[in-house]
Amino acid sequence: MLIGVPKEIKNNEYRVGLTPSSVREITTHGHAVKIETMAGAGIGFSDADYVAAGAEIVGTAAEIFATAEMVIKVKEPQKVEYEQLREGQLLFTYLHLAPDPEQTKGLIKSGVTAIAYETVTDRNGGLPLLAPMSEVAGRMAPQVGATALQKANGGRGMLLGGVPGVAPAKVVVIGGGVVGTNAARIAAGMGADVTILDKNVKRLTYIDDVFGPRIKTQYATIDDTEAVVFEADMVVGAVLIPGAAAPKLIRKDQLSKMKPGSVIVDVAIDQGGCFETSKATTHADPTYIVDDVVHYCVANMPGAVARTSTFALNNATLPFALALANKGWKQACTDDAHLAAGLNVHNGRITYQAVADALGYDSLSLEKALA
Repeated sequence: MLIGVPKEIKNNEYRVGLTPSSVREITTHGHAVKIETMAGAGIGFSDADYVAAGAEIVGTAAEIFATAEMVIKVKEPQKVEYEQLREGQLLFTYLHLAPDPEQTKGLIKSGVTAIAYETVTDRNGGLPLLAPMSEVAGRMAPQVGATALQKANGGRGMLLGGVPGVAPAKVVVIGGGVVGTNAARIAAGMGADVTILDKNVKRLTYIDDVFGPRIKTQYATIDDTEAVVFEADMVVGAVLIPGAAAPKLIRKDQLSKMKPGSVIVDVAIDQGGCFETSKATTHADPTYIVDDVVHYCVANMPGAVARTSTFALNNATLPFALALANKGWKQACTDDAHLAAGLNVHNGRITYQAVADALGYDSLSLEKALA
């Protein structure tokens, strides 16, 4: 199979779909790889590194989209990219379609077959291709939130961990999954007073067993959520419904009851965000203020630590990429129901029910798509 990797073009996005090491693995299996020139430059990989691994370097993304049988990316295709996709081509990347009707329309119109990293599953009910970036984003959340809390950035002027004689900041994490657990871990390590909210008692028990009194756990009723959020200095939104739009957990009318200068870090923004006032921002302009509350809503947070993120992502995606290349997407999905769960679009139809429900499409069943 001919596999193509274009350079990412989203604002301040330096990750790349394949590392040279991954290219070597793929070419060893007899496949050809084309890499757009300078695609890995942002994380320290030269064109020569890719050539040494067995790739061919091409001058433009247009050549990638025109010739590749499978396109491997990191972020969802931008308009100029999905307009170049075509029927019979396979796209393997993050998509986050539920809050993105324009991209969805573009993929449907193109006829491409698109497998989304974020809905591939595993035998334990996890999301193995989303988890690495969730770990990164979760660990970044207290860092970026701590910066936003500084007075010069619109925040309350608080040090997350406090100092002797001065109480630390109160951090509330909504959602005890991969993002939330990692966010709480780092915030606690920075000395903050941390509380995790979740509706899954088993998950809260797990967090309590692992962290003990370092992190408080709270069942997420409306009353208890309001009580801790209104007293928080930082709130991290970390709720995910696989493939679907994130639920709005804090409404605009509740925002005015939060402390002036407090900070929201909405890690769920890729799926539309879990605060009513959230809107996607960029690394170039990461924050805005509503009702005296600073909002950090960067839609590609792991792109800020692109080298770490790229290696972590490739560790997870490479086995699936090889299966798709070795077997073709239909056979690979037939053989692996977990990979098949990643199929979101095929031949002009939505094939993932949560996306269809969110955007008002009739869905094509997986069985019919594979047939």
